[in-house]
Amino acid sequence: MKLSSRYNQVNILTSLVVLIITGVIYYVVIHFILTEKLDKDLAVEENEINQYVKTYQKLPLPASYIDQQVHYKDAGNNNEPREFSYTTYYNAKEQEVEPGRSLITTVNLNGKKYIVTITKSRVESEDLVRIILFITLGITCFLLISLILINRFVLNRLWKPFYTLLNQMKTYEVSRMGKINREPTKIDEFNELNDSAIAMAARVQQDYKELKSFTDNASHEMMTPLAVINSKLDSLLQTESFTKQQGALLEDIYQGVGRLSRLNQSLLLLAKIENNLIPDLQDIDMKELLESKIRQFQELFEKDELQLIKQLDACQLKMSRYLADILMNNLFSNAVRHNHTGGTIEIILQKNSLQLINTGKDVGLNDQLFERFSKSAPSEGLGLGLAISKQICALYGFTIAYAYHNEKHSFTIHF
Repeated sequence: MKLSSRYNQVNILTSLVVLIITGVIYYVVIHFILTEKLDKDLAVEENEINQYVKTYQKLPLPASYIDQQVHYKDAGNNNEPREFSYTTYYNAKEQEVEPGRSLITTVNLNGKKYIVTITKSRVESEDLVRIILFITLGITCFLLISLILINRFVLNRLWKPFYTLLNQMKTYEVSRMGKINREPTKIDEFNELNDSAIAMAARVQQDYKELKSFTDNASHEMMTPLAVINSKLDSLLQTESFTKQQGALLEDIYQGVGRLSRLNQSLLLLAKIENNLIPDLQDIDMKELLESKIRQFQELFEKDELQLIKQLDACQLKMSRYLADILMNNLFSNAVRHNHTGGTIEIILQKNSLQLINTGKDVGLNDQLFERFSKSAPSEGLGLGLAISKQICALYGFTIAYAYHNEKHSFTIHF
């Protein structure tokens, strides 16, 4: 969920709750004020009746007006307390029962006590409260709609520099030495974010240049002495005859130098892949590439009497041909090296996936086989082939997975 949407939800929900609470309080307060006004009117009527009795020594005639009724009743021995209460009021003109408010009090006349009931209609008060309630609801709805529109248009405009900068960062590629353009805005936080992003891009470019320079230098500086050692060993082996023990020592040195050379090349290749230093993208016909690899490995298949089963559908990928070749070499070499004589290799290419299935050891491999220097005990490899394969897949958004089923090992790449 976007920040603006989340803010809108919280803002509107908070406003709605506050408006409802204040609306209820407003309704209760208005209702209380109007009730107090009715009670004052009833008290004024009570005072007028008392003044009339005091002046004329008789009760006023019972009366029914449009919004008021007065009734008298002999109190007898009852001692009724003076009280206000909600009641009903019968409107003779409209011939309907309306809500009312009454005051029950007593008056003394010639030593005799009478109960006086004064009732007033509350229709006008209720209508006024209802009108106020509808006005409040209307204002509430208007405010909520205004908030939604303001949040939708004004906030989207305010957040535009942020999303522009975010899109630039998403499409930023350090290998192309691109720049992050400043987005003009009056918001201090966005200006600070813009400055930080530009500074970060500059640091990344500088680190990228230094890493690329180190990789190139390391490649040349390390390969040169290794080539010299190999050359000297070749010359040494051709010049003199050696004892059996000396020959074994020289062979160990020769193998160690070769292993070190391959290790150097593999680690440099990993560094280049991780930092996207091989940007030569092109359209690859995977079916054609696999058929070429099958021809290259045909002698190894025949040497170990491996049976090849292939199912190749058309598949086009956009990636580096150099890395695609390395990826296929690693998978094919792995399938041949860890197979047994008379085994099988099955290659299944589909539009969105490639699967290599081979016979081999009767146990599954561990979960760290894609980690660097992870290999089985009898393996003579460096333990970097599958790590390089995984890094190539990650570079182009592919996924590679291993599974062991029915005594067969399978590697599946989903494009």
